[in-house]
Amino acid sequence: MKKQIIIIGAGPAGLTAGFEFLKRAPEDYHVTILEESGTVGGISRTVNHHGNRMDIGGHRFFSKNKQVMDWWEQRMPYQGKPSFDDIQLGREKELVPGGADPEETDRVMLIRNRVSRIYYQHKFFDYPVSLKWDTIKNMGFGTTVTAGMSYLESVITKQEENSLEDFYINRFGRKLYSMFFEGYTEKVWGRHPSQISADWGSQRVKGLSVRAVLLDMFQKLTGIQQTEQETSLIEKFYYPKYGPGQLWELTAEEFQNMGGEIQFHSKVTGIHTEKNQVKTITYLKDGQESIISGDIFISSMPLKDLVQGMNDVPETEARIAAGLPYRDFVTVGLLVDRLELKNKTDIPTLGNIVPDCWIYVQDTGVRLGRIQIFNNWSPYMVQNPYDQVWIGLEYFCREGDKFWNLTDRQSLLYAVKELRKMGILYSGAKIYDYHRERVKKAYPAYFDTYQEIHTLIQYLNQFENLYCIGRNGQHRYNNMDHSMLTSFETVNAILSGNTDKSAIWNVNTEKEYHETDAS
Repeated sequence: MKKQIIIIGAGPAGLTAGFEFLKRAPEDYHVTILEESGTVGGISRTVNHHGNRMDIGGHRFFSKNKQVMDWWEQRMPYQGKPSFDDIQLGREKELVPGGADPEETDRVMLIRNRVSRIYYQHKFFDYPVSLKWDTIKNMGFGTTVTAGMSYLESVITKQEENSLEDFYINRFGRKLYSMFFEGYTEKVWGRHPSQISADWGSQRVKGLSVRAVLLDMFQKLTGIQQTEQETSLIEKFYYPKYGPGQLWELTAEEFQNMGGEIQFHSKVTGIHTEKNQVKTITYLKDGQESIISGDIFISSMPLKDLVQGMNDVPETEARIAAGLPYRDFVTVGLLVDRLELKNKTDIPTLGNIVPDCWIYVQDTGVRLGRIQIFNNWSPYMVQNPYDQVWIGLEYFCREGDKFWNLTDRQSLLYAVKELRKMGILYSGAKIYDYHRERVKKAYPAYFDTYQEIHTLIQYLNQFENLYCIGRNGQHRYNNMDHSMLTSFETVNAILSGNTDKSAIWNVNTEKEYHETDAS
């Protein structure tokens, strides 16, 4: 008889785990995925609104891990022929020999140039901040000198890293920190960097510093590549033709074709344990409560909710789980005729729009945190990429707060007002369409009881047949490839009979993370 595996969540981690079990041991396991929503992909889903597609959060496909890169390519072959915008712009790029033709097939990973900049005081700065002439000109000579002296001071007198503020100051100096990190971080997380664990920096800005920027510039000028490039410095990435959700929709289809089962609109409400085993899960579907039993349980649901649904949790562990913080997220999609921003770069684009995939909004005078320009992620995301610009306006908030509770129309008016204030949208702009998406628990946060999370992990590891994977499943700000790696490690452990879960929890805990070497 096949063992029953129950997976909570049909995001990248859950789907990867389910797929791998049925690919590697189909005769031994039956896999059921319980998904609260009506779609797959989690925060990596693609929303199709009237033919214009939104990427929730923005997802670059690049990893140092060859297994992940190969796994993606098996689902969606890499680009081997020019895409629509390549053809229209006469743009040449390094393509994959024998790769897929995006004009002939939908199942293709496009090769995209990474362009992300900071928008600060109505001016563009490179992201990460570079030391080019344009940067000095935009900052002003006096500010540049102050920033340089501040950085030198940080090199000489390192602070003990008790907070994210200390982490940033040690790597960039106090002046650059105050300009480009302090206000933006507080906007994103709702907390001042002095109240956030330095662990967040070690997870998300691995190895990035003024020194890394200088070294990167030197290597580009000399052609000498002595070190792997940092995560935030990569210049190319892969991207599904119709956004990240396309890959997970294909994966879900393959998973179901192999005999896997996905139950949508199934919200897990209870995890029933006896001694050191999980026995059953209770879930709510169509207003009806059901119980499902299994041999192995894999959870990508938020740790907070997982523990809250368990019986007989000790007081300390229950308190830690209840105190784990999250940041929620709202994206307002806006379809307009053009932006007020001018393309002053030497990068050609359809309609000559600015070439950015992301624009980071550092100004603290607006709530807006980040702008996605979907035309630049993939021209196939937009029905009319020549004459219309489809943007995603990203707001960080708390579920149930005033901004979260705005109506769709109110969100539109709020966003348009801020864009005009920043000089991004002109007063007479034509707004053809809009759409709002709200995402609960989008970002696990590194403050409050997070400092005690190791106690909670130790408790959960006592349940022999329970495995926690993915971003929310581990309360770790994982990239998509890291979430997948937690699934690979889980499948490896179960198939080999290894009861040690440390390899699963140790994914994305290294201090250095590089994206250029996938060998």
